[in-house]
This record gives sequence, C-alpha cells and structure tokens, in this order.
Amino acid sequence: MADFELIKALIQPAQTKIVLLVMDGLGGLPRPEDDKTELEAAHTPNLDRLAREGCLGQHYPVAIGVTSGSGPGHLGLFGYDPLRYEIGRGVLEAVGIGFNVTDRDVCARGNFCTLDAQGRITDRRAGRIPTEVCARLVKKINDAQIAVGDGIEVFVEPVQDYRFVVVMRGDGLAGNIEDTDPQRTGAPPLPAIARDAASQRAAELFNRWIAHAGEVIRDEHPANGLTLRGFAKEPGLPKFADVYGLRAGAIAIYPMYRGVAALAGMARIAHHAHNAREQFETAARVWNDYDFLFIHVKYTDSRGEDGDFEAKRAVIEEVDAALPVLLDLRPDVLIVTGDHSTPSQLRSHSWHPVPLLLWAPATARRDGSTHFGERACARGGLGTFYAKDIMPLALAHAGRLQKFGA
Repeated sequence: MADFELIKALIQPAQTKIVLLVMDGLGGLPRPEDDKTELEAAHTPNLDRLAREGCLGQHYPVAIGVTSGSGPGHLGLFGYDPLRYEIGRGVLEAVGIGFNVTDRDVCARGNFCTLDAQGRITDRRAGRIPTEVCARLVKKINDAQIAVGDGIEVFVEPVQDYRFVVVMRGDGLAGNIEDTDPQRTGAPPLPAIARDAASQRAAELFNRWIAHAGEVIRDEHPANGLTLRGFAKEPGLPKFADVYGLRAGAIAIYPMYRGVAALAGMARIAHHAHNAREQFETAARVWNDYDFLFIHVKYTDSRGEDGDFEAKRAVIEEVDAALPVLLDLRPDVLIVTGDHSTPSQLRSHSWHPVPLLLWAPATARRDGSTHFGERACARGGLGTFYAKDIMPLALAHAGRLQKFGA
C-alpha cells in the first residue's frame, strides 16, 4: 500500500483539485473480428485528446495473476493494500446504503436468485429484478420476523436491483465465513461455512436465517432463492483526511461503491444521477466543497459481465461524450481507469492489467500516446505498477507532496 506515515510527513496544503474517474471493469480483451477491445473499438475523441496531452500506463489491482473483486480493486485505487485491508462486500453494501454498522455486526451482501425444482441455481441474479421487487421481497422476509437465537438481531435491507444486505448483530460474532454463492449456475446454493472457530456461531445463525428466508420466498418468481457473500465486520480503515489531507467526496450510483468510499472517509454526495453526464453535473454542483472527487461508473462492468461487447463499448462512448462537462471544471489532475478488467468474452472479472490515463496539464510528461486503449497503455510512459501507488502519484502531480530529505 501507499506508505501512509511517509505521506503524512510529506503532505502540504494546496488549492489543487484531483478527480479519480473509475469506469468499473474497464479493461477488456480483443475480439477476433477486428482485434480490438471494447475500449479500443469505442469512439473516444475526448479521452484520446487527454491521452495525447497526458500519459498512459496500466495497473494491477491486487497482484500479478490475481483476479480482483470490486472491493479490493477500489481499496487499491484509494491507496490501501487489498491484501492487508480485506473488506467483505457485505460491509460495503451496508455502509453504502447508510446503515449504521457497529462492532457487534456481521454483514453479508445478498443476491436474490432463481432456483429450479431441484434447488439448483438457474439465474444467479433472478433476471436482474428491479429494485422495487427486491424491496417487496425484503419486506416479505422482514414481515416473517425470523428469529435465529437469543440476543441476536437481524436486519435485512434492500440495496439495488437483485441485491440486498443482511446484518446480524450480537455479542461475540465473527465474520470469517465462506460465501453461499457457488458463482455458477447448475449448482445449489452452498451452506455458510466458518473458516475458523470464532466464526462458527455466526455461520450457524446465518444458516438458520437462510433456511427460513428461503421458505418465505420459495413460491416467488423469478426470485425464489437467495445467496449470501462477502461476510465481514467493519475494518477500521485509515481515513482520507488523516492520511492525504484531502476533503474527499464520492459520486457513485451503486451503494457498494458509496460504501467503500465512506469506509475510506469520503463524503457520500447526495444526487439523483442515472448516467455519467448527470454524475459530472453533480461534480460541478459540489466542486468548491472538495479537493478530491471519486466518480464511479458502473455499467462498463455490468455489460462486460453480460458478455455484451457492443453495450460495454457504448457505455465508454457515453462517458467520453459527457467528459467536457467534467473538463470544464478544470481539474488539476484527472485519472481515468478501472478497478479491474471485465472482458465481455469472459463474462467475468479477470486478472488482466487495467488501463490508466493520467492528465495533469501542468506537470505530466507526454509519452507520445494518441489513443486511450489497452495496447497504448501497455506502452505508456507510466509503465505497469500496482493500483496502491496511484494515490501518491496523483498527490505529487497535484503539488500536495513536499520533497523528501534535504
């Protein structure tokens, strides 16, 4: 991770503004017909101009050859070592919707899914049911008043689409528990299995809850089953203001990404944005209130997971077309990247390095790039490095780090 003690010693005040624009799952693989990735095939005149005026590189979110989840991927982007600060998705989802997580809580992110007559999963996301259906199912489960044990409270909250969160509160609970999602269709949901003795009681309690909740929704369609993953407790991350001296804010549509930002100490900026342009307009509205803005675009990842090359390319083009709204704010440093790669050919996250563009007009060395794409980034002047080094790079280009030593 970034050396937080070193950064604290070197931080100096400045009036500069940093923007971290994350297109989730940005990296891809070339398709056979034209040997281009989604990013390379997209019409991106604005990103290409920034590439010419800035410099390119690529990063590994966690480690070489390791496929990163969204949580670890974002921790790396924020300067934390994902191997040291491991955060389950449950906490991210809970904090992201504004749930007050305490040190007595174990949180899990839930998916409603579709089960066949034999109890095997046929759709891990229940046809991507809309949020209002998710909310109705959560209410039905809550109305059943499922009790799992004395002194244990269970909170179930809708998140978005097919996602929900379960928080189990009680003394002595630990969250080192295996996911119940087998990550494939054709298999039944797995039991919650404790990875250590301290988590055994919580695993048993979650299994009781799963069994009862499954009975409550068994006659629903298409969401007649559920899986849980990302069991975790609140990790206690060092905060952005303390480490980097930044007033940081997050503009994210999906709650999970608001959650990881909040755990890092960023303000969750209220908005009603549904696309990149509206997110950039939100940035303009709050521009004077923050030194650092994290802006998260989800649908590059979603379309990659759907295996839809053209739809992922269209999302990238939508972001590019909206970029002038953000550029009119004249950030001193703009970093455009992803938290991991999600090639549409694989329909999943992958281990491939992630393209990165650094635009800092006053300080960046141009590297001769003319286009923002995977191959250009592999040849870029920034080289290949770990995501945890992005924040020190941004701070340096923003004039926020003093010289080290005499």
